[in-house]
Amino acid sequence: MFHKILIANRGEIALRILRTCREMGIRTVVAHSQADTDSLPVRLADESICIGPAEARASYLNIPSIISAASITDSEAIHPGYGLLSENAAFAEICRACGITFIGPSPEAIRLMGDKAQAREMAKQAGAPVVPGSTGPLEGVDEAQALADTMGYPVVVKAASGGGGRGMRVVRSREMLARAFATCQSEAAQAFGSSELYLEKFVEEARHVEVQVLGDRNGIRVHLGERDCSVQRRHQKLLEESPASAISEATREGLCKAALAVANAVNYVSAGTVEFLVERSGEFYFIEMNTRIQVEHPVTEMVTGIDLVREQVRIAAGEPLGYKQSAIRASGHAIECRINAEDPEHFVPSPGTVTAWLPPGGHGVRVDSHMMPGASVPPYYDSLIAKIIVHGRDRAEAIARMQRALAETVVEGVKTTIPFHQKLLADPVFVSGEYALPRLEVGL
Repeated sequence: MFHKILIANRGEIALRILRTCREMGIRTVVAHSQADTDSLPVRLADESICIGPAEARASYLNIPSIISAASITDSEAIHPGYGLLSENAAFAEICRACGITFIGPSPEAIRLMGDKAQAREMAKQAGAPVVPGSTGPLEGVDEAQALADTMGYPVVVKAASGGGGRGMRVVRSREMLARAFATCQSEAAQAFGSSELYLEKFVEEARHVEVQVLGDRNGIRVHLGERDCSVQRRHQKLLEESPASAISEATREGLCKAALAVANAVNYVSAGTVEFLVERSGEFYFIEMNTRIQVEHPVTEMVTGIDLVREQVRIAAGEPLGYKQSAIRASGHAIECRINAEDPEHFVPSPGTVTAWLPPGGHGVRVDSHMMPGASVPPYYDSLIAKIIVHGRDRAEAIARMQRALAETVVEGVKTTIPFHQKLLADPVFVSGEYALPRLEVGL
């Protein structure tokens, strides 16, 4: 097992990783920017090291600085968390070349699944159904228009690399395609360093359901059930729950089987997530695989009792999973609300200083957050300040528990999305569990 791990991330995920490492008896080094010098992860780490100015590209995305930090502190491994460099194949390769363990999958798996067009073909070869679309990156807008005319509208243009809704547009007519194509190219080049795009049929009124998988170096792979991530705004997830409501056992079994087929096809090692669109009929389609820990991983931990970060570290250290599919048991229902420092009416970022912070507590409530009174919410990074996760015997109890937890939460100094979540949890469509991506619209 590792003696020291460098955490190349910030905020709640840095603190989340730190806590698991401490329980495992592993020393931690938090690599931080100048803006995060006084953050809670930096204060609680065994060691900390500044890797650059506030801007992410000069610090958290600065590969030479992070590798140097690991070398200077004698760190044996780097945990990238999520976002930032977590799905950067070049970074994983550099770690390997420098004799530093990258806590995640191989560079080959990251590269293969990070290219959405390649990933679609891999999934198709593995037997997973895929949404009709281009078989590779598009040569230009003319090819996109010809393919869209053949498939029929609406279609969705997507960046071949990256995710999070960047470089992605739904197009409902031929007249809209050229502008959407140019916009997506520009966004993709800026966000991911590649302007390659692909195109697929847009599935109306689908649910976004993902399956958590784990794989070790011995070829043992298991799934930990599914999460429903259909509550989104502009392709950004706002609330997740497990298990997914209103899908049949046959669909659930099909999703998990397909997810494992994809993981096996890429010889996947570490924690990963295979994502699908699910139609009301129960038909489903592979859309992508995220080769990292997910923001929403706590809902899976709450229903299975398995610490996914611990499993990532164990697998990276060469330890076997030590259990098979039959040993995994899911119990109850979990919901996660992402609390962002944003104006809940317009979702505009609200950076500043948190003057008061009182998280909720009580039975079945977990809070993952790096907040404390006096904490800064810088304007340079993602606005996520906390994740409130609850567990109940069933979905109704989980909803009631989350409503209670949100009502207890006190955040002053910055605006948050708590009012949005309170209204969402009272919305009849959400409560019914029958919602889908375009149908659930909650505003303030």
